[in-house]
Amino acid sequence: MDPLPLDSGTVDEVVDFCIQSFDSEGTIKNPSFVKMFLMMHPWYISSTDLSKKLLLQSQEGSTEDIRAKICHLVKYWISEFPVEFDLNPALADQIKDLRENLNTGGNETQSQLIDVESVSVICLHLFASMVPQRTFNIHGTFPLHKSFFIVFQDYHSFVMHGCTVDNPILERFITLFNSVSQWIQLMVLSKPTAPQRAAVIAHFLQVAQKLLELQNFNTLMAVVGGLNNSSISRLKETQGNISNETNKIFNSLLDLLTSFGNYSRYRRRFAECTGFRFPILAVNLKDLIAVHVALADWTDPQKTRVNLTKTQQLYAILQELALVQNNPPNIEPNTDLLNLLTVSLDQYHTEEEIYQLSLQREPRAAKPAVTPKQPSMIDEWAASVKPKADPAIISNHIEKMVDSVFKNFDTNGDGSISREEFECIRNNFPYLSKFGELDKNQDGQISREEMIDYFMKASSLLNCKMGFIHTFIETTYVKPTFCEHCAGFIWGFYKQGYKCKVCGVNCHKACHGRLTVECRKRTKSISHETPPLLKSRSYSFPLPSNAPSNLQNTVITEEDVEAAEQGVFDCHL
Repeated sequence: MDPLPLDSGTVDEVVDFCIQSFDSEGTIKNPSFVKMFLMMHPWYISSTDLSKKLLLQSQEGSTEDIRAKICHLVKYWISEFPVEFDLNPALADQIKDLRENLNTGGNETQSQLIDVESVSVICLHLFASMVPQRTFNIHGTFPLHKSFFIVFQDYHSFVMHGCTVDNPILERFITLFNSVSQWIQLMVLSKPTAPQRAAVIAHFLQVAQKLLELQNFNTLMAVVGGLNNSSISRLKETQGNISNETNKIFNSLLDLLTSFGNYSRYRRRFAECTGFRFPILAVNLKDLIAVHVALADWTDPQKTRVNLTKTQQLYAILQELALVQNNPPNIEPNTDLLNLLTVSLDQYHTEEEIYQLSLQREPRAAKPAVTPKQPSMIDEWAASVKPKADPAIISNHIEKMVDSVFKNFDTNGDGSISREEFECIRNNFPYLSKFGELDKNQDGQISREEMIDYFMKASSLLNCKMGFIHTFIETTYVKPTFCEHCAGFIWGFYKQGYKCKVCGVNCHKACHGRLTVECRKRTKSISHETPPLLKSRSYSFPLPSNAPSNLQNTVITEEDVEAAEQGVFDCHL
C-alpha cells in the first residue's frame, strides 16, 4: 500500500482530500487512500452522515468543478462497495436525493454519473458468482470457505464488542472452525484400537499437507488443532503406533503454526504465497483487536482528528480478509461430501464429553505422574457457540445429507441400509448410535425415513447441563495464564479458558469441571458491563474485480499486545 498522504486530519479534511483526489473527468490520483477511507469511514462517521456531507458540499455555493468531483467520488464509492448501498436503504435514498438535486439544478450530465438503481443487480451478480466458488472437496478443506462471506460490519462489531454479540455470520464461521477440530477428534476416538487411531491421525496429516499445498491455513489450523488437542495428545498408546515420518510431518506443522514470535513463521510463509490463500482468521482477529486497543481512534483529546495511521493498519488487515472472498480457489466441489459433512460438523459436543471418550479409549495410569499435564499448543480460538438454527434449514440439511448417505452407502440400491452398510457409515459419523436405535421397526434395515427421524431427533437434543460452585465465564487471555487444576499454560487465540467472575480463578475448558479450588469472593471487582451499541453499520468490502494484489503486511509487535492487556478483553468478555 502506498504511503499515507496524511497522518491525521478532521473528517471534513479527509473528505475534502478524497474529493480533490478526482479531477473533473473522473481520473483519481490517490486510489488506495480513497478506497481505504470509503471502507474504514464507519470507524469515525456513519455512511449516512458521510453522504450528507457530500450532499451539502454539492449545494453550498460549490462550483461546477467541485460538483463533478463529488459525483465522481460517489460513483467510485458505489462501484467499489455496492453492498453498502444495497443493504443500507437510508444511504441509497440519500444518494438518490443528491442525484435529484443535481437534476433540479440543471446538472443532468453530472447526475448521470450516480447510478444507485443498478446496485441491486450488481450485488445479485456478485453473490451469484460467489456461491459456486465457495465449496471445497475434502482436499480443499471442509465447508469453512463456503461460509466465509463476512462483511466489514461483522469485523467492526467484533472489535468494538470484543465478542460475537449480534454477529451471526462470524459466529457461524467460528462454530464451523470448532466443529472441524471436534469432528477430527471424534473420528480418531471412534476407533477401538491404538493402531486404528494412529491410522486416522496419519490420514488427517495427509489432509493437512494438502491444505498447506492449497495455502488454506485457516482449515490447516483447525485440523492440526484437533490432532493436537489434549484429548488426542494424551493417547500414549496411540502415539506409539505413529511412524517417525508421520511424527516429523506433524511436528513441522506445529512449528509452522506456533504462536512464538507473534506467529512469525506462519506470517512469513503466508507472505510468500500467491494466488488463492486463506489466512488464519483467528490471527487476523487478534491483529485487529491489538491495533484497535494499542492505537487511539483520534490523535487529539477533543477527538476531532482521525488517526489515519491506525486506519491504514486496520485496513491492511481487512483487505487481506477481503481478498479471500475475491480470489476463490480453482477447485470443483464435491456436493455429496459437503452434504455429509454439513450435519456431521453441526453436531455439538462439549470438551468434557470428548475428553471422557478419550479416557475410555486409554484410561489414566493407576498412579499418574506428578508432573503437570502438557497442554496442547493450539486450543480452540473461539467459543463453541451454537446459534439457534431455523428448523426448516435443519430439516433441509438433514434430508440432503440422508440422500447423500443412500447414494454413497446403499451399495445394492434397494433403498435401505443394511448392517454391513451401516458399519461403513459409522466410519464417517462416529457419534452415531447403535444400528438398532435407527432401525425402529426392527426389520434389519434402516429406511430413509428412519434415518431422517433419527437425525432430526439428534439435532434437537439439549446439551448436558453443567452446574459448578464457581460462576465461570469464557475468557480471552492476553498475558501468560496458567490453569489452577493442571498447572498447564492456557494456550489459544480467543476465549481460551474459563475465569470465575466471583473469585477470578482461571482454568482450561477441559479442566473446569474437575477444579477443586474453593470459590471465594475477591475484593477487586471484575467488570462485565454490556458493551455500547455500535453507532454505525457498514457493509463495505470491495468488489472482486478491483481487489489489489499487493498489500502491505501488518505485523503487531509484542508491545502492541502488551498494550491490549488493559483493553476490551477483560472488560467485555
